[in-house]
Amino acid sequence: MNTTVITNPVVRLAIDALQKGDTQTWQSLFAPDAQFFDDGQPRNLTQFSNDAMGHERFLSIDHVSDNGLLIEGKFHSDTWGEFRTYFRFVLNRDGKITRLDIGQVG
Repeated sequence: MNTTVITNPVVRLAIDALQKGDTQTWQSLFAPDAQFFDDGQPRNLTQFSNDAMGHERFLSIDHVSDNGLLIEGKFHSDTWGEFRTYFRFVLNRDGKITRLDIGQVG
């Protein structure tokens, strides 16, 4: 899957890490106090990361907006199957991810 359509370099690195199941790179991109929300509900980022790496990935990226901070596409989860989802990233001045919101696209 081609991630070059993701225009924000930090977001591209994060999605590349997710695609490869690269936990070390994924975690290095987040600020220590980063917040994570799944369908609007707060969740533990470390637990999500441990569960997702190697088991969840985008099958396609169909839409990129908000200066490359919002991506939408077809997603695969070994647990939940395939569905359309979004990932919305918030970065601090140092380029670390401070918030990640994910959810299904209606």
